[in-house]
Amino acid sequence: MRLGVLDVGSNTVHLLVVDAHRGAAPLPAFSHKAELRLAEHLDKEGKIAQSGADGLVSFVKEATQIAEDKGCESVLAFATSALREAPNGDKVLERVRTETEVDLQVLSGDDEARLTFLAVRRWFGWSSGRLAVFDIGGGSLEIAAGSDEQPTVAVSVPLGAGRLTREGLKSDPPDKDEVRALRKRIRMEMAAVAGPVLRAGKPQRSVATSKTFRSLARIGGAAPSDDGPYVPRALNRSDLEEWVPKLTKMTAAERADLPGVSAGRSAQLLAGALVADAVMDLFDLPALEICPWALREGVILSRLDQLQPR
Repeated sequence: MRLGVLDVGSNTVHLLVVDAHRGAAPLPAFSHKAELRLAEHLDKEGKIAQSGADGLVSFVKEATQIAEDKGCESVLAFATSALREAPNGDKVLERVRTETEVDLQVLSGDDEARLTFLAVRRWFGWSSGRLAVFDIGGGSLEIAAGSDEQPTVAVSVPLGAGRLTREGLKSDPPDKDEVRALRKRIRMEMAAVAGPVLRAGKPQRSVATSKTFRSLARIGGAAPSDDGPYVPRALNRSDLEEWVPKLTKMTAAERADLPGVSAGRSAQLLAGALVADAVMDLFDLPALEICPWALREGVILSRLDQLQPR
C-alpha cells in the first residue's frame, strides 16, 4: 500500500510518501518539505502567530494534493512540540481540520521517544540487544532505552536545538558567557532525567537519529548522505569534543559552509552539539551510531502493525 506521512515539526513540515506493507521495510517514493519553523512564529505569550498558522494551513493543503496525486491510500498526519506546547495549539489544529480536512494528531514527547525507538529497533534488529536511542529535535530531546520493541524507559526533555538557540544564544558568534550558561542548563536538565536510563542498564548499542546528529557526524568525517542509507555512520565523542570549541567561534554563515550543514540549520548546530556532547558525557558513550530511520518511520511501522494480515 502507498501511505503518506505528514510530519509537522518545530523546524520542518515534511510529507513523505512510502510504499509499505507488513513485514517489509517502508520504501520512500517521494518527499516534499519546507522549513516553516513554527517555533519561531510565536507571539509574546508563546502562541502561534497568524503567519505561522497561515503557513501551516497552506502547506497541509499542498501536501494533501500531492498525496492524492501520488496515489496514497491514506495520510498519517502528526505534530510534535511546537503545536503541543503552544497555548493556542488546539485552535490552530481546529483551523487545519476545518480548512484542509486533515486531523493532525499531536504526539506527546514520550510517544515520540517510543515511536523513534521502534524505528531504530526494526532497523538494527534483535541482535543489537539493549538499545539506547537519542533524538535531538527542534523543540525537545527524546531518550529511550530497552531490550524489546517497546522501550522500558522513554522520556522527553525540552532541549531541542531550535529552542535552545532561541532562548540561549543571542549573539553570532555566541558570547562565551552565553555558551557557558547554556551548557550548564543542558547538563542540569539532562542529569535530572538520566537516572532511570542509567539504572535500567548499560546499552549494548547506542544510537542517534535526527538531522542534528547526522550533521555532527558528517562534519566529524562520516559518509555523505549521497552514499545511501546502508553505509555505517557514527558520531565519535573524540571528534565532537574537538569540534565543539570550533563551533563556538564560528558564525552561523561559517557553519553553513561545513559538509552536511544546511543554511537553515546552521544557527542551531552549536546548541545541538552542546546537547550531543552532554549526552555522550553523562551516559559515558564513546560513540553513537547514526540510524537513518526515526520518528516518521516509527509512525509508519506502528500503523502497519495495526493492520490485519491479508
